Amino acid sequence: MKKTLLVLALLSTAAIAQAPQFSTDRLTQDIRTLSSDAFEGRGPATPGEDKTIAYLARQMQAAGLQPAGDTEAGKRTWYQKVPLLRASIKDSAPRMVLTLDGKAMPLTQGEQIAMRAPLTGQAHVTIDNAPLVFVGYGVDAPERKWDDFKGVDVKGKMLVVLVNDPDFETGQGDFGGKAMTYYGRWTYKYEEAARRGAAGVLIVHETDPASYGWNTVKNSNTNAMFDVVRKGPKAEHTPAEAWIQRDEAIAIFKASGLDFEAEKKKAQSRGFRPVPLKASFSADYDVNSEVITSHNVAGMVKGSSHPDEAVVYSAHWDHLGVGEPDAKGDRIYNGAVDNATGTAQLLELARAFAKGPKSERSVLFLAVTAEEKGLLGSEYYAANPLFPLGKTVGVINMDGGSIAGATKNFTISGSAKLGLLDDLTKLAAAEDRSYAPDPHPEAGGFYRSDHFPFAKRGVPAISFDGGNDLVNGGIARGEALGKAYVKDRYHQPADEWSPDWDLTGMQNDLGLLYTLGQNLANSREWPNWSMDSEFRAARDKTAAERK
Repeated sequence: MKKTLLVLALLSTAAIAQAPQFSTDRLTQDIRTLSSDAFEGRGPATPGEDKTIAYLARQMQAAGLQPAGDTEAGKRTWYQKVPLLRASIKDSAPRMVLTLDGKAMPLTQGEQIAMRAPLTGQAHVTIDNAPLVFVGYGVDAPERKWDDFKGVDVKGKMLVVLVNDPDFETGQGDFGGKAMTYYGRWTYKYEEAARRGAAGVLIVHETDPASYGWNTVKNSNTNAMFDVVRKGPKAEHTPAEAWIQRDEAIAIFKASGLDFEAEKKKAQSRGFRPVPLKASFSADYDVNSEVITSHNVAGMVKGSSHPDEAVVYSAHWDHLGVGEPDAKGDRIYNGAVDNATGTAQLLELARAFAKGPKSERSVLFLAVTAEEKGLLGSEYYAANPLFPLGKTVGVINMDGGSIAGATKNFTISGSAKLGLLDDLTKLAAAEDRSYAPDPHPEAGGFYRSDHFPFAKRGVPAISFDGGNDLVNGGIARGEALGKAYVKDRYHQPADEWSPDWDLTGMQNDLGLLYTLGQNLANSREWPNWSMDSEFRAARDKTAAERK
């Protein structure tokens, strides 16, 4: 790939040495504050949001940034208002029933099923014995000559769908092997069902293809749901979007005289056809549905020569708020790693850039809302940018931070090829750190972080990860700690700050990311995607804006 900055000589050890010293004390203070019980899990449109965005604005102002949000009374504010549809199921025990071969089987919210509140704007959900049909992975991908629907009319039916891609289990096939495509994401499954007029979707939970356990599914889907306020018909959602436990899926197939594993195997081939099941689904519950306003927080260092061009650093400030108690009775989902660490890094970078020297291009520091609800704050920003996307040089996103010490490598979410990654790899090599491809591409991380709404519009964007090859313990320890976090803390009340954390890795990461941003902000280069990237064409279309 062509170099996207100046020449390799500019990306030298000397350039890296100019990065400021980042403070682990300040990082710790910001993380502890944002993930404290006082901030109530930083849920959007809650008192926790009010405290969070006020804290971020104060820190940005104290650092010397300029407000870069919405304009009010002729002046920029620190906030970009993000209108969101919020929905929650009123009933503590909503009525949901599977009927299998004539026998009713009530489903308990959070146990057998995790039903999301509908994002269709309706005040009540009534589904009366909607027939179930198994549609495999629920994929319609013409460019791959793959169609799981085969012309079958699924209007008014409940779709039973597998998570991830048809390639996941074998690692071979039409979807690139283990690396998840967007077709594997649960968001796509819901969108495709809505386009076809289905009554709803039941995604079968299995830990490996989902990349997380049932606790994560339950905690993420049984509280308030959000969506950006959309214009026109709401075709993105069905009335009933849910996950079900694997045991329930096995029972459904057994009642239909089928073997779940055998049918799943059939769904991994192009010849699969939808399978009507001898089962139906009913539901009846009230919904609170309203439009609320959440906020992105935006501060900037204005460029000296090209202030209309911007390098963007981003991180999401939100988490899950207050929810169902865990086994210890804790109801606050503090989100210390996810994503108080990323937000603290954003603030540290803001302090460094504000201190100077001032760069030629502007640098925007964007703390976005509602990532946990579907990347909604970044989606809203990308659709309503404060800097034109054509003049956005690149986006460097931080979702989680290194808490186990220094690493020998780094990675990004997904396997995208782009100039930003080339530049970052060169900088890291000068520090004896190597780029390692995403160690878990099957988890679909590229589609799960706030860089994605920018990427799909053509803006070069990465979500940085500090790596898994620990100086103290190597890959074995790094992978073990990662697996333990996903199992025991991710999207659970146990994601709390600990005095045992070692933030020296985060220090190193910030030096790397600072130098990358400084080089971009002081060059006339415009990074791009690789020639074979699906995002290249969108980027090329905006070239005229930069002349």
